[in-house]
Amino acid sequence: MKRFSRATLFALSLVVPLTAAAPHSALADYDVWKSTTSLADPSKYKDGFEHYAHVNPDAPKGGTLNQAVNGTFDSFNPFIVKGNAAAGLTFFGGFLWDTLMSQGVDEGAVSHALIAEAVKWPQDYSSATFRLNPNARWHDGKPITAEDVKWSMETLTKHSPQHVRYFKNVKEVRIDGERLVTFLFDQTNNRELPQIMGDLPVLPKHWWEGTDPNGNKRDFTTATLEPPLGSGPYKIKSFSAGSSIEWERVKDYWAADLPPRKGRFNFDTRKYTYFLDDNAIWLAFQKGGFEDIREENRAARWQQEYNFPAITEGKVKKVTFDETANYPMVGWVPNMRRDKFKDRRVRKALNLAFNFRQMNEDLFFNQYTRLATYFGGSVMSATGLPQGREKEILEEFRGKIPEDLFTQPYENPVYETRRDTRKFLGQAFKLLQEAGWKSEGGKLVNDQGEQFTFTILGSNPASERVNAPFISALTRLGMAVDFRVVDQSQYIQRIRNFEFDMVVAGAFQSTSPGNEQRDYWTSTSADEIGSRNWGGIKNPVIDTLVDRIILAKNRDELIAHVRALDRILLFEHYSIQQWYLAQDRVAYWDKFGIPEPQPTYIGYDLESWWIDPVKAAALGQD
Repeated sequence: MKRFSRATLFALSLVVPLTAAAPHSALADYDVWKSTTSLADPSKYKDGFEHYAHVNPDAPKGGTLNQAVNGTFDSFNPFIVKGNAAAGLTFFGGFLWDTLMSQGVDEGAVSHALIAEAVKWPQDYSSATFRLNPNARWHDGKPITAEDVKWSMETLTKHSPQHVRYFKNVKEVRIDGERLVTFLFDQTNNRELPQIMGDLPVLPKHWWEGTDPNGNKRDFTTATLEPPLGSGPYKIKSFSAGSSIEWERVKDYWAADLPPRKGRFNFDTRKYTYFLDDNAIWLAFQKGGFEDIREENRAARWQQEYNFPAITEGKVKKVTFDETANYPMVGWVPNMRRDKFKDRRVRKALNLAFNFRQMNEDLFFNQYTRLATYFGGSVMSATGLPQGREKEILEEFRGKIPEDLFTQPYENPVYETRRDTRKFLGQAFKLLQEAGWKSEGGKLVNDQGEQFTFTILGSNPASERVNAPFISALTRLGMAVDFRVVDQSQYIQRIRNFEFDMVVAGAFQSTSPGNEQRDYWTSTSADEIGSRNWGGIKNPVIDTLVDRIILAKNRDELIAHVRALDRILLFEHYSIQQWYLAQDRVAYWDKFGIPEPQPTYIGYDLESWWIDPVKAAALGQD
């Protein structure tokens, strides 16, 4: 089950105790209609709850939320690889399209009824049946039907690469009544499938199969700037292609009083203005009127640059929100579709050359911690030496996986003194030699005399400062490495098509990893355009582990197999992991009402905020 964070790694969770409890215990009620489901511990909310604990159910509606975006857009279709989708549109539908169920915002691996008022499944998990809410409506007033659900699944799994992989195990969609839709699966005992079906964004069949204002038949496979018909809390009011988009709250939104929506989505208007780079956005935030809230990801800026007039005058507030959700893996990912990165020794050498301690001191004011797991902040992380069931699993693959993972815990290099630079670079050079590289005239070359060269691709010029120390170390090894910035649109297309040597990418994980692991790590996804297997991993052992994770019979088996996967990913050095901070650093213009406390699971829930008209008027805003 995938939880998507506010933070964007690419334009593209909650610690669960290890117990001997039954697998996904909250899913143990077979053939019983449920409006709240959980893949881990039972949700704190029972069927029929009224609203999230952190929201103000009587929050006032109104006002404008201004937000800034880096790049451009040319499409209102976020489901296909063509075009760059506008802000507010996502893989799950964003503001415009509701899903069958709504992912919980204050606890992991939980979903609540939305378009579907309830769901049930048989004991073997061979299918999932959803009962639609009779009040569910499109913005044109027409009801959302079972036929819309069926059409959405069939269309998305035909034309959307991510949905093809996410809903891979659906073999048939069956309409069982006016408001009943059943998804039939091609396998049994996959306990995650009933819940991930709730993530399906439901699209209006009658709109997409209709004609545009010019009488032309609409084509789902192409980018479009015709505002589509939706069902969600907002609809597109106006836009200037590539430069701005304005959303307006749907005043008669059909789901406004449902538990996951009540007290949320309070802004009447959401304006997104596009800028060419992050520095322009930073300047716009200081000025006001273009960006009302900013999540700061630069430690140096947070420490040194929040001293502009609006801060000193008290017009802008600077706060931190603790976040308990799993932190993502983020790292430099070498593209193993390039021959130079296929050797594990080369990838390990790259990691040895990264002096995180020095970078943390020089650039980050020692605010960060180095990552050493792909499943951070949860019991899924592989720590120490493999033991118990995890060790048994790894023993099955001995000889096909790195031998050292059996005898030593995974550790990143720790540069304690300046002499450690020589030590770790020496170790890195030895590995490179073993992989067939040698030093000639200060250059690292292969037997053909070709220097080891590659480019780190980025879209933000400000990232040069964090790439520079790493590049400097690699240069000392004789490599020729550069950091290249391209515009956001080109960056997205190159990532989608794997046209890069190395890129910074990330993987968000939940408390119950499952089907999405196929998209990150498996051989099949390595060659599928638009997948999140950015490194091009093709490892039969990992393929096997991912299948077992998806079909885990109980939670202990799930945890053991995820730990085994984590350990192999680490020892294969598929990324040079970066760093994390278990907090959200947020600055905002003081125009908001904010219910307290905010949900620590995600740090803060912006949708629970509202515009305080008195505060906004004092700032000269609405």
